[in-house]
Amino acid sequence: MYRPVDLARAHGLSAQAVRNYEAAGVIPPARRTASGYRIYTDDQAAALTAYVALVRGYGFQPAGKIMRLVLRDDLPSALAIVDAAHVLLQRDRETLDQVTTAATVLASSSTSVASGPNAAISVGVLARRLGVTPATLRKWERVGILAPARSRTVRVYSPEDVRDAELAHLLRRGGYLLSHIAAVIEQVHAAGGAGPLATSIEQWRERITARGRAMLTGSARLADYLSCLDSPGQDPPG
Repeated sequence: MYRPVDLARAHGLSAQAVRNYEAAGVIPPARRTASGYRIYTDDQAAALTAYVALVRGYGFQPAGKIMRLVLRDDLPSALAIVDAAHVLLQRDRETLDQVTTAATVLASSSTSVASGPNAAISVGVLARRLGVTPATLRKWERVGILAPARSRTVRVYSPEDVRDAELAHLLRRGGYLLSHIAAVIEQVHAAGGAGPLATSIEQWRERITARGRAMLTGSARLADYLSCLDSPGQDPPG
């Protein structure tokens, strides 16, 4: 038997936080003594361990949904949320790979972004340079890859626009989707160029790795709790 403070102490939480989690339905309800005090068992202890680990890996909202579904005995829906989170993590890894490629291209002196320091070119000139049609460039503009200025009704591509177009062309030849390429270009702009972008890539990779490990731990603690539910007479795993 455990008091709220006993469960809380194991995770660096307050006793009130444990009571709040119970009220939110992410751990099973406690038994009550004759005087109204909460008494928790191994069931709540294992559920709390799973929930705290899921929060670290998946975030508060997904973790709460997962635990509520598990407690309602809807495991397929709970696992669907886990699966969806891993799909998003894989997309983040793919985007990071694309941004890494973009950083390499940006840092390469072989990438010519313009014929002069302030040169701007037309859609026809840029299309011929890349070996694509003007319609392709307009399509890239619609999905957010390019944002050329207008001179009256004519599109005008700055050196930065040309750089973005050359990156998009390279990534497109590599088989990347336009939506992914748009995300890469957004990262290039947010970083402020090749140097800052290259510096941020390793930190980004470390964050993705840390999130992957936290998700792995969260899934493991959830599996532990599911084992407890399958064997209600046994103590929860360590």
